[in-house]
Amino acid sequence: MASETVTVEVGGRRLRLSNLDKVLYPAAGFTKGEVIHYYSQVAPAMLPHLAERPLTLRRFPDGVDNAPFYDKDASRHAPEWLRVVRLPTPGSSKAHEEIGYAVIDGLPALVWAANLAGLELHVPQWTVTAQGRPRAPDLLVFDLDPGSGTTVVECARVAEAVREVVAEDGLECYAKTSGSKGLQVYAPVRVDDPAQTSVYAKAVAERLATQRPRDVVSRMAKDARRGKVLVDWSQNNTAKTTVAPYSLRGREQPTVSTPVSWAEVEGCDEPDDLVFTTDEVVDRVRRDGDLFGPLHAVPRADRPQLPVLGR
Repeated sequence: MASETVTVEVGGRRLRLSNLDKVLYPAAGFTKGEVIHYYSQVAPAMLPHLAERPLTLRRFPDGVDNAPFYDKDASRHAPEWLRVVRLPTPGSSKAHEEIGYAVIDGLPALVWAANLAGLELHVPQWTVTAQGRPRAPDLLVFDLDPGSGTTVVECARVAEAVREVVAEDGLECYAKTSGSKGLQVYAPVRVDDPAQTSVYAKAVAERLATQRPRDVVSRMAKDARRGKVLVDWSQNNTAKTTVAPYSLRGREQPTVSTPVSWAEVEGCDEPDDLVFTTDEVVDRVRRDGDLFGPLHAVPRADRPQLPVLGR
């Protein structure tokens, strides 16, 4: 039976937490209270990847066996202390339409999000200034999505190929699991034009599809993806988001989008080699620290300049 609402103090903020005994992952018996506990444990590693980035929550108020929904507008239920930035709504029919996005700037804000049954935390590849204005992207991402007949094992081989290609332009990559079926490869970059990351990522995806036509596809069409890995370059669009490092996923088990070493990618021979649940991720962070830490260790001005490609 769901618990009553309790009031706790987190980082100097008073939060009302509700339904802590509610099971959100029925197959694992994993409760909302355990979700909040997990996020509290990984907060030191996770928070730098959320800092200054407008948040989109994927909420599962009735658990992962029921329909979730995306929640971008924090202004409807944000506490007064939560940072909220007003930004244009992607895809809005009216150019002036704005909504208030939460910015997760500390443990209280992360616990607030988890208490909304926000199992999945999604952020863009760009940040906002202190005044709430969008900066140019500081991250490049390749979302490797296995088509039917393939798994994360094939994604691992493609991730290695992505790494080799972008290294030619002086970029250093870092990999993480999607927490679902695939892998994601990121690189810290500096650009002058917000569209530059999409242009570059598309060129890399098309190059790999040409070099490895039996393994890789760069087109989104479902019929083109059978037996291949989609190198999805479109996630670099400034209107899109990707799941944050250390975010839970709304799968049957409480799997996590987990930073992994290149040795782990290279050694992936079975799909289960790159599947991690909450306890495993907490242990990994305690043992290895944040494998994605280097993404934000270099100041923006010192990041590699992304090559400008023709359009």
